[in-house]
Amino acid sequence: MENFIFGIRPLLEALEKGEKPEKVLLQQGMSGENYQQLFNIIRSEKIPYQMVPIEKLNRVTRKNHQGVIAYISIISYQPLQELLPMIYEQGELPLLVLLDRVTDVRNLGAIARSAECFGAHAIVIPDKGSAPVNADAIKTSAGALSRLPVCREGNILETIAFLKESGIKVVAATEKTKQSLFEADFGGPLAIIMGSEDRGISFSVLKMADEAVSIPMKGSIASLNVSVAAGIMLSEAHRQRSK
Repeated sequence: MENFIFGIRPLLEALEKGEKPEKVLLQQGMSGENYQQLFNIIRSEKIPYQMVPIEKLNRVTRKNHQGVIAYISIISYQPLQELLPMIYEQGELPLLVLLDRVTDVRNLGAIARSAECFGAHAIVIPDKGSAPVNADAIKTSAGALSRLPVCREGNILETIAFLKESGIKVVAATEKTKQSLFEADFGGPLAIIMGSEDRGISFSVLKMADEAVSIPMKGSIASLNVSVAAGIMLSEAHRQRSK
């Protein structure tokens, strides 16, 4: 079941309390003072929104939605800038997973499950263009998304720059390199970037990585499912860091 609120006033009140929806559906052709106030806040806070026909809203709920439905996250996100010092203070070497353009909720869930199993400290997702952390994602993660910190950051390039300034090696998993992950050093503070299956890691993100590695394969299929690839990357990181 999706976690959402509906109605102009309830959403305004939620925004005033500091809640930030994953996405807002707005009925096409809406007007009025309260609606305009809401729309201005949505734009100023850079909340993803979509203009849709009333039929789509009615398929979500038949209650009096007033032309507005907002999807609310069912987890609490943690700011990366607060989480990272805590990891270092605990005497541990950070292991993070950054997701770039991964939009499938089941892939997100499966990646989170592998991340939790192999000792990652957090998953980092961008504010826009990422799969929502919803009931399907949590179910696929076998509950890992309820235990593993998730950081939702506004700008992935700025996030990578912050990680590098914090002494973390940023490694991108891509088939566009000949260097094997088994030749890379995953022993220190590490952030692994995984991209979508169809588009991979964006060029701008790939360019900012300290290193790019690929997973050696023998079969004729050109690529792995991103969640499987993430599991392999995390397994190698765990192996090296357990020595």
